[in-house]
Amino acid sequence: MNGMLRTNGATIYHEVHGTGPVLLISQSGEGDADRTADLVRHLAADHTVITYDRRGLSRSGLDDPAGGATMADHVDDVHRLLAAVTNRPAHMLGCSFGAAIGLHLAVEHPEQLGTLIAHEPVTPDLLPAAERVRHVRELEELQHLYRERGLAEAFVKIAETLGIDPVAQDTEPGLTPHPLNDRRRAGFDFFIRNDFTAVARDTLDVAALRDSPVRVIPAVGRTTPRHVFDYRCAQELAVLLGVEAREFPGGHNGSTTHPRGYAARIRDLVAE
Repeated sequence: MNGMLRTNGATIYHEVHGTGPVLLISQSGEGDADRTADLVRHLAADHTVITYDRRGLSRSGLDDPAGGATMADHVDDVHRLLAAVTNRPAHMLGCSFGAAIGLHLAVEHPEQLGTLIAHEPVTPDLLPAAERVRHVRELEELQHLYRERGLAEAFVKIAETLGIDPVAQDTEPGLTPHPLNDRRRAGFDFFIRNDFTAVARDTLDVAALRDSPVRVIPAVGRTTPRHVFDYRCAQELAVLLGVEAREFPGGHNGSTTHPRGYAARIRDLVAE
């Protein structure tokens, strides 16, 4: 089932598949509702899976395209989307930027979440001060590179920053191809120009997150290098919550490269 939801300043396209407990997937990058189609197929037999286009991407248009989107906008969109679909606490898988959105939801609307799997959140406030400054500067430099040199060069550096090897990465067989078409290019443009800034300016109430009643599960990719921004954020989140970071198949984008193994890991964790 596909639908459009009016929110504050945007219209959010979303899809609902399957039956069972609600599981919302919030992707990162230019990932829209279609990007996790393989993962959804492995989850829809026993979950009601919600995917969506973040505002500014694909079919989720902004009332004012020049206005951009803040982290607060993205969080409010997910809050409204969950309220429209269910009146019970849902599970949520947040990947990278989507995980950062989920952490805010766990603080601001904890009644909506039972479990949040936060896979490598890009959340600078989780890091020690000096490291936080360094990684925010990293994001700003990537934005500058994109504006000056274009997507091809920026894409290489973004992958390196997140610990992704787009040439030699291991994948499961039979994945749905997602060529770099005009829609994805437009999504990358919005993501880099707008959402990198949302991450850099993000202010998360870390103390409130530590005290949130939501079961937050920090998650990392098996092949993600241990020194990169996203892995370090997940590691520090685990320290903050006094729990162990759980390992998932693949690397930073394991939800798309290893959907079968990723789905099995989600099932195991939400059942604990």
